[in-house]
Amino acid sequence: MSGSDKDAVAIGIDFGTLSGRVVVAAVDDGRELASAEHVYRHGSIEEQLPGTDVGLPRNWALQSPDDWRDVLRQAVPKALSAAGVSADQVVGIATDFTACTILPTLADGTPLCELEEYRDRPHAWPKLWKHHAAQPHADRINAVAAERGEDWLPRYGGKISSEWEFAKGLQLLEEDPEIYRRTERWIEAADWIIWQLCGEENRNICTAGYKGIYQDGKRPDRDFLAALNPDFTDFNDKLEHPLSPLGDRAGGVSAEAAGWTGLNQGTAVAVGNVDAHVTAASAKAVGPGQMVAIMGTSTCHVVNGEDLTEASGMCGVVRDGIVPGLWGYEAGQSGVGDIFAWFTRNSVPASYQAEADERGISIHELLTELAARQEVGEHGLVALDWHSGNRSVLVDHDLSGVIVGLTLATKPEEVYRALVESTAFGTRMIVETLTSSGVPIEEFVAAGGLLKNKWLMQTYSDVLRLPITVLTSEQGPALGSAIHAAVAAGAYPDIRTAAEAMGKVERHAYEPDQARADAYDELYAVYAELHDHFGRGGSDALHKLHKIASEADK
Repeated sequence: MSGSDKDAVAIGIDFGTLSGRVVVAAVDDGRELASAEHVYRHGSIEEQLPGTDVGLPRNWALQSPDDWRDVLRQAVPKALSAAGVSADQVVGIATDFTACTILPTLADGTPLCELEEYRDRPHAWPKLWKHHAAQPHADRINAVAAERGEDWLPRYGGKISSEWEFAKGLQLLEEDPEIYRRTERWIEAADWIIWQLCGEENRNICTAGYKGIYQDGKRPDRDFLAALNPDFTDFNDKLEHPLSPLGDRAGGVSAEAAGWTGLNQGTAVAVGNVDAHVTAASAKAVGPGQMVAIMGTSTCHVVNGEDLTEASGMCGVVRDGIVPGLWGYEAGQSGVGDIFAWFTRNSVPASYQAEADERGISIHELLTELAARQEVGEHGLVALDWHSGNRSVLVDHDLSGVIVGLTLATKPEEVYRALVESTAFGTRMIVETLTSSGVPIEEFVAAGGLLKNKWLMQTYSDVLRLPITVLTSEQGPALGSAIHAAVAAGAYPDIRTAAEAMGKVERHAYEPDQARADAYDELYAVYAELHDHFGRGGSDALHKLHKIASEADK
């Protein structure tokens, strides 16, 4: 089959934080024929286990595996029907997932939370990417690795995150040893959903490299694991499985999955992937120097490079991690859209909401309109975007948000503007850290839900002093997955060729304004000063506050 087959379609599924989205795309040019969304019944489980009276501690975030199956059962048939295509036209299906979202299962893939005896045990449930309760375990992993001089540590910028596989695994062992012992497979949701589709286990190089400390063909050795905890030496056994390259075929749709989805049994299923990394394909950003920022509740930044360099505070650098043949670099901000949503939920006067309702616009649109009237720096504020901790470049989820410069005259729209600017400053910190470490960034490509806010995007262009190319598909990860599905089905020889044919972008949709960029340089200098003061040892106030709050919450 070739990409010129006008009737062939590919399906991409993006499993997000609160819902799963399905896109049916034409293989020849990436036209999106239809899409469908399924909102998870349980969403992000952060307060109480479903169907129980078991409450969850601070910084926990879980999910339900059956919510993910429901995307296959409901959204895939709905999207096929809306597209008006038959199962015979579908050449392949691919998925992407948030990461590290990980779960304990039996050897056959059964999630432990679905066993009756473990439904009321929090550690039996999948831990969502934004589960940050393993920070003390990550701290210990980093300290022991640094002391021992582990050669993999620099590949992660000198620190691994509390979000990743080993930190969450060590937390599991030390807080619920019985569940740890019962765990036969510790598996990323990105790989588990492929198991559901194919009926057999498959693991991908992307999540293993970025989230599972897999470098140069190996993971941390037993001596290192023993130094963390003598009972942790078998942890790799729960992860061990041959790794598949991105774009490969993982298998065919099983009889059971065919029944769920309405697809033909045997339809090609692509190897699993991560939402941010797969978006590089839909954004036509699979070459060196093209940074993709997937901007939503959080932001993930990925960029390919031809050479290996070790950049401080990066989430990881992995050979073949985004596309085969290149080194893929990842960084990120744990809270972006979540920060704006927090502010509108908790800090906006009722009169503002009433005005928004009267005008038939959202509170975000009203605040954006008011904020956009201000000159750069007029509000006298600078904020630190650490409301969900800092993923890059400090890799510390015990940090928290800061707003400096408040007065009795400060207005909600001014705080809103400062929060938006803080996330742009956080992205600039990441870009400058990478470029100063020898990773060229020649193009900035934006994707995700925040693209709808044109003022926000222009602010990012001004702060970064870079033109911004935008992904024109509203379903970037799902389209990226569809591109990978086409490659796995043999419609294209490789990801780069498929991305060029099926990707959707508008080059230089935003250009920096010189005057605003100059003004933002001054504000960014203040941001960088506060960033280093609170994040690099000038003050331990935020860590002390986190400790006080955690102890009071017990």
